Amino acid sequence: MIYYLCLGSNLDDPDSQLEEALQRLESEPQIKVLRSSKRIATAPYGLLNQPDFLNQVLEVESSYQPQEMMEKLLDIEKAMGRIRKEKWGPRKIDIDILMAGDLVLDSRMTPLAKTSPEVIIPHPDLHNREFALRLLNELIPNAEHPLMHKTIYELYYTIVAQEENNE
Repeated sequence: MIYYLCLGSNLDDPDSQLEEALQRLESEPQIKVLRSSKRIATAPYGLLNQPDFLNQVLEVESSYQPQEMMEKLLDIEKAMGRIRKEKWGPRKIDIDILMAGDLVLDSRMTPLAKTSPEVIIPHPDLHNREFALRLLNELIPNAEHPLMHKTIYELYYTIVAQEENNE
């Protein structure tokens, strides 16, 4: 399965945090990094009073099923020292699954094993996150969001147009 992952960091040298996360993903035998976007500095989302983030999107191929992939990503975050204190708060590393082809999965509606982490694909807030759409647009502009039925390009430029109108 092809996954699109968003990496983000705004603590302890974000560039080196993203590099370490990339190396950890590449060292996983069941994960192959196919392509990566550029890294961009972005303003915080949600909780604004914190340092800017550095973000990157990766296209990876994996034999992991979605819940296994989420568990692996959470393991990497934990191994890198991620501590979850507050929603949208500062972090050493954050790795989200943005999309996985045309897969639609919400473990809140279709419960997985009780020990599995919550998995929602596509990311429930993807269409509102300019930075994630910008980086996805770099890799897969013509891919269609499986719930919005618009291409990544269309979603990205809808947000850009809205921001221009608000200025």
